[in-house]
Amino acid sequence: MLSYNVVDLLRSAPGTTQRIPVDVADLPIADDLRLASPIAGEVRLSRTSRSILVRGHVDTALAERCSRCLRPAVAPVSVDLDEEALPSIDLDSGLPVDMTAEPDVLRLTDHHELDLAAALRDAISLAEPIAPLCRPDCPGLCVECGADLTSDPAHRHADPEIDPRLAPLLALRRELD
Repeated sequence: MLSYNVVDLLRSAPGTTQRIPVDVADLPIADDLRLASPIAGEVRLSRTSRSILVRGHVDTALAERCSRCLRPAVAPVSVDLDEEALPSIDLDSGLPVDMTAEPDVLRLTDHHELDLAAALRDAISLAEPIAPLCRPDCPGLCVECGADLTSDPAHRHADPEIDPRLAPLLALRRELD
């Protein structure tokens, strides 16, 4: 559950904090991205004079494909949250707050609930590794034929025939080696 009622925190004095453990088994991230392990961590909610400051750290893992060999891989992800959540309803009057000045900020719901699902989804998506690996020393695929070098480490190709015009350079190379 990533939705928390913060009405008591909103009524508290600025500087009041509340720590909330985060343990979510599944959260849809994107169409092509899914979790490989639960989201675990902690967020700290702090009351400011106008909002709730959300700071926290969570860890999870994403189910990916290795960028070298295309086998399934698990990419660990650590995410730091640092958000400000503004109310959408005035706590005292019950009237809606003007949201035109800050349209892109995280907002509390009409029932003074903080929903961290979208913020966490965005943070995890942005933390996705560019080139995930199944293991650090993954040899990948052969650039000539596409053979998996993990399952066949002795995979080799014969040297291509050399252009006769470059034969003197090959002879020089062999002489220097």
